[in-house]
Amino acid sequence: MFTTNALRPSLKTVLKTSTVAGLAAVMLSTGIPAAVTHSFAAAVKVEAPQVPSFANVVDAVSPAVVSVRVQSRANPVSDEAGGGFTFDFGGRGLDELPDDHPLKRFFKEFGGPNGGQDNDRRAERGHGPRDGKPGRLRPTSQGSGFFISEDGYLVTNNHVVSDGSAFTVILNDGSELNAKLVGKDSRTDLAVLKVDDKRKFTFVTWADDSKVRVGDWVVAVGNPFGLGGTVTSGIISARGRDIGSGPYDDYLQVDAAVNRGNSGGPTFNLHGEVVGINTAIFSPSGGNVGIAFAIPASVAKDVVADLIKDGEVSRGWLGVQIQPVDKDVAESLGLSEASGALVVEPQAGSPGEKAGIKKGDVITAVNGDTIKGPRELARKIAMMRPGTSVDVALWRDGKAESVKLEIGALPADTKDASAGTDQQQQEEQLPSSEKALADLGVTVTPSEDGNGVTIASVDPDSDASDRGLKEGEKIVSVNNQEVKSADDILKVIEEAKKDGRTKALFQIEADNASRFVALPISQG
Repeated sequence: MFTTNALRPSLKTVLKTSTVAGLAAVMLSTGIPAAVTHSFAAAVKVEAPQVPSFANVVDAVSPAVVSVRVQSRANPVSDEAGGGFTFDFGGRGLDELPDDHPLKRFFKEFGGPNGGQDNDRRAERGHGPRDGKPGRLRPTSQGSGFFISEDGYLVTNNHVVSDGSAFTVILNDGSELNAKLVGKDSRTDLAVLKVDDKRKFTFVTWADDSKVRVGDWVVAVGNPFGLGGTVTSGIISARGRDIGSGPYDDYLQVDAAVNRGNSGGPTFNLHGEVVGINTAIFSPSGGNVGIAFAIPASVAKDVVADLIKDGEVSRGWLGVQIQPVDKDVAESLGLSEASGALVVEPQAGSPGEKAGIKKGDVITAVNGDTIKGPRELARKIAMMRPGTSVDVALWRDGKAESVKLEIGALPADTKDASAGTDQQQQEEQLPSSEKALADLGVTVTPSEDGNGVTIASVDPDSDASDRGLKEGEKIVSVNNQEVKSADDILKVIEEAKKDGRTKALFQIEADNASRFVALPISQG
């Protein structure tokens, strides 16, 4: 029998160990206290680039960012109030949250997470409209905003304040101030409020967003879900996004955590300048998925200045319905490249119509500046003051022309007047006058009103079908020449073939709207 000491090497053996690593190993095996080995260990230290801190930016800009609470007598709980969201709070109900929990306070004040049921109960208790009578003022939405001047002008989204009757601004320190609506613009979703107070407010300035690059760091500050002063960070992930919200879409796409309640809040660069105003998110679930859209500073700056000055935005107006020029359309018109804005129809009495712009014209430049597409034309004209004289370059009948016109003032939002007639269905046997245009894959018959020809059938395997032509629609012109029969169409197509073109431009009317479609004509 032997003891554990017999297993331990002698101190002489330990001293003979030549390396630190070996010495440490022997110390552990001999039972020498491990603390002794600490003198031979070194703390881990990694030399690597560090992510920049946003603390200096946040400290500087936070006093300028506010929460905007809106009250009205309209239906309660808009998107910015959190209505429509579903929360399980980690498996707990709302009542199980602590009384001082910010989400519990938020939902108690602005409506619970039950899809508006809480507000229905408030109406039953006499806090809302009943029997057609206006109810008392009550919270309906809450968004974000920021001061743009020291005397109390602040910017937010139009959709945050559009239905409001009273507005409260909640500052970074928690104090609340009443505000009044100065003006709003639905086309860009911007609005300006004014706080009447003698103090001088911390405010922020606009960035030059032409210098913003994809990949630049940005910081969003706002009021998501009523949690005022929330800061998130990300990068600019795209420029010039069209999300279908209007004719002036030119959004910055931001890869940051932006949620409901952030609307109207600023996105800053690392210099503390506003590069954009958060206005929309892409969200299949209703919450943040990392894709947000901000109105660029260059757009907001001019709109906000007009709202502060006049309470409304004055925009230039050309008065023509336009569509993009794709490769097929360019080929059918003899254009060397697919660019410009194709005129579908000039509006009666509009500046464009008075100047002689016709359907089928392609607007290629304004005052010498090339027009790449409809959105660029719409934004360029909108930025011009009514009464401005401009030169408009056109492509017409295979050659370049130009017209001079005076920009008009964009009318107030109105809905297009409907003709009030429905396309009659062709249910009986087709008349003998019908002719088949085999190359195009359509069968047509003269229209009863004498305007164009009606498409009686479309071959599902044809180019016409692929390009969206449907039975019952009208063909009113081909290559900008009016047609009233199949023979007229064939005549224009033969002329185009002689000119060496492989496509023809068809003007299609349906549902009181008009569009152009280029169809191949080279076969047959």
